[in-house]
Amino acid sequence: MAGTCRYALLQSFAEHRQALIRFLTCRLGNPALAADLAHETWLRIARKAGGTPAGDPRSHLFRIASNLAIDHQCRSGRALEAEAPDHATTGTLWQSVPANVVHHRSEFARLARVIDTLPPRCREVFLLCRFEGMSHAGIARRLGVSRNAVVSHMVDALMVIDREMDFSR
Repeated sequence: MAGTCRYALLQSFAEHRQALIRFLTCRLGNPALAADLAHETWLRIARKAGGTPAGDPRSHLFRIASNLAIDHQCRSGRALEAEAPDHATTGTLWQSVPANVVHHRSEFARLARVIDTLPPRCREVFLLCRFEGMSHAGIARRLGVSRNAVVSHMVDALMVIDREMDFSR
């Protein structure tokens, strides 16, 4: 049952991702931050072990995103009042950046390998949506398939990526 609920949330996320980003952009006034928080919403759902609360998955998604936006606004408000940490002036923060770059490149390469293992149509839908920013309706028109087929391919791709990348760590 929990798998079915998780699947419903993942499918709802794939279907409502663009609306979620628009909602967060209006709320925060920053499209890049909105995209980041939408991604964080996806990660929260991907990590979710149990079922979804009663109600529709779309409202649950928007509640998660809204809470993340509120958390961000609270953190950024406090961050302005806080003093700079010691490492900000000593340069130790910048010494760790090359290690972070190597780690992120390694994770990106791993993600690319996982994407390459997807079935051709599933991979094509995922790349059009995530890397070319096309809407599900636009992908459906371009590929000559139904919008539901696009959503289904996206959910399948996201589930494989979630499983292979092990986001629960």
